Amino acid sequence: MNICVYGAASSKIDKYYIDIVEKLCEELGKKGHVLVFGAGGSGLMGAAARGFHDGGGRVCGVVPLFFKEQKIETLFSESDNTIYTRDMGTRKQIMEENADAFIVTPGGIGTFDEFFQVLTLKQLRQHNKPIALFNINGYYYSIQALMHNGAQERFLREDCLDLYRCFDENEIDEMIKYIESPPEENEKTVDQLKYS
Repeated sequence: MNICVYGAASSKIDKYYIDIVEKLCEELGKKGHVLVFGAGGSGLMGAAARGFHDGGGRVCGVVPLFFKEQKIETLFSESDNTIYTRDMGTRKQIMEENADAFIVTPGGIGTFDEFFQVLTLKQLRQHNKPIALFNINGYYYSIQALMHNGAQERFLREDCLDLYRCFDENEIDEMIKYIESPPEENEKTVDQLKYS
């Protein structure tokens, strides 16, 4: 299956995060999965690509052409395929459409944007793909708190909390099982959500 991994491009993050993402993605590569990602060669994007590559999986990067032209970030040099897009919106669309599942590793505003976009599209019944929030070192506790507070205050339906799953670094096997499982086995399907 094609697995989209979102995450930080920063090379300044703690090596702990990098090692964990490489470990996860090497396991996914060994299982024959394909990485669809933002094409970056540093940070957690680079870690994901190296992991898949080292595990024998294929790697497909998707990146706006201006990243290359303006040298915004270093791209992963060993991708099996690199798709250049005209803008960020097209980049996200290609990754979303070509992914069978999403793993959101720690990242900044770009990663937050990607997570909330695929979550919103799932709520709107545009897909029913697994979304895993990879809570390395407790990084996403604040997002979890935000989501639960939104549900408690009725700004979002509690059903939204069932549209994704959160896993820490000790639950890699469980996360892999979740993203590999048919939707009806691992979560409430969008047809079961309550709309008011």
